[in-house]
Amino acid sequence: MNMVKSFRVSDLQTLLASMGRSKSGLKHDLVGRALRLVQTEYSPELLKNVRQLYESRFPKTSGWLAARRPEGIPVAYPSLRSSPTATSQGTDYLNGISKPITAPAAEVKLVPLPFYQTLETLLAPTELVAQNNEKLQDSQCVFELTPNQADQIRNASELRPGIRSIQVVLRICYTDSIGVQEDQYPPNIAVKVNQSYCHVPGYYPSNKPGVEPRRPCRPVNITPWLHLSSVTNRVTITWGNFGKRYSVAVYLVRVFTAADLFSQLKLCSVESAERCRERIQDKLRFDPESEIATTGLRVSLICPLVKMRLGVPCRVLTCAHLQCFDAVFFLQMNEKKPTWTCPVCDKPAPFKLLTIDGLLSEILKQTSEDIEEIEYLTDGSWRPISDEKEKDRERERSNTPEYSVVDIYKTEANGHSPAHSSTSQTGKSGSSSVGMSGVTGGTAVATAGGAVVDLTLDSSSEEEGGGAGGDSEDTEDSADSPAPKRGRYNYDKDLVTAY
Repeated sequence: MNMVKSFRVSDLQTLLASMGRSKSGLKHDLVGRALRLVQTEYSPELLKNVRQLYESRFPKTSGWLAARRPEGIPVAYPSLRSSPTATSQGTDYLNGISKPITAPAAEVKLVPLPFYQTLETLLAPTELVAQNNEKLQDSQCVFELTPNQADQIRNASELRPGIRSIQVVLRICYTDSIGVQEDQYPPNIAVKVNQSYCHVPGYYPSNKPGVEPRRPCRPVNITPWLHLSSVTNRVTITWGNFGKRYSVAVYLVRVFTAADLFSQLKLCSVESAERCRERIQDKLRFDPESEIATTGLRVSLICPLVKMRLGVPCRVLTCAHLQCFDAVFFLQMNEKKPTWTCPVCDKPAPFKLLTIDGLLSEILKQTSEDIEEIEYLTDGSWRPISDEKEKDRERERSNTPEYSVVDIYKTEANGHSPAHSSTSQTGKSGSSSVGMSGVTGGTAVATAGGAVVDLTLDSSSEEEGGGAGGDSEDTEDSADSPAPKRGRYNYDKDLVTAY
């Protein structure tokens, strides 16, 4: 238990990966997961892995010093040689006491990469060893190309201008003999080939707040700076010595493109439609012990990566879901930024476990572009979901009550509203004109469905107004009277238009 608590993040990840456990999470999560593993699975294999990790970090020759060494203080290791059998002598960083050379570590194995096919090993994985107590260290390795290897590089086709399909690449990883190691750069890395610095991939900016940018650790192409002859090539690696151990290797490789991998996928890994139907039936088979019966599984025809319709549906054999993603876009994205993670469930999606869904490929050919989702049924058949959506829309339309449209406003032949036509007479016209205008206006409004009502008049005043229509004297008096007062919105103050 104490050994596990003293492990670094890389040691904990290695231990969990060797026992088939997840190695993602923060350090306290990894420590808790490893401690539970030790408590529940106390096996000889687990004990051996823990002891190897502990001894690789704290060598037995300086066991007392290692137990007292604070976290983060580096230890100097023997100098790097091309041959793994070479020996040298280092110095302990803590008190300057010379320590004997430990035996060479077991062989480090690098994880195979889908876009790189190893043709020959030019330099086997060899540990980068600190020469002094400085934080920045320089380690050198040398190798030569045979005439056959040089001819392979010269005659290789170009993937793009200046980039050949046959390359010499340099790979760096943690020095660990347990399991296979992924590429991992040390801090402050710089690579110089024959006195010329070569390009090392930089950091990717992170879109998430509070997340540090990450550097894509991939093989470094050193081909343009090599001597394509029998002349010895010298590679100098500058790296940060902060307590972690790294190994370097050089390989002659063939580089594939996303199109090459897609051709391999179509040729070797296509799941037949019959096998896909069997998988669907297995998932939808009735379980008498379950209280919930699943009658269908919905699958989207939109790729979760690019939010477009699937072209070549692909998924991972080890994933439990039936949802697919587009194989072409997935390979292109991993060519630029290799993550090899399923975009549906975020589980590992290595190239060797990818497969093309034959049933969904047939469905995509049989359906139109406007269908975005289907449902698998218990018998292995399927049906589009868009028809259901259309039925729901029609059902909503049928349930919506329809009200008759009432025309509450009509204009007269002169283009004015009835209220305006009834009050558009000028003050120069007599009261008879006003009266006739009110009558004609009332007739027009009645025809149009509206009426002009004077709410300030009572029945007696209406009679007086009615009798004033034939009195010429009243007409003359009304001609001299001022025009009726109009309100803010250009209608008679005492009149209200009802529609």
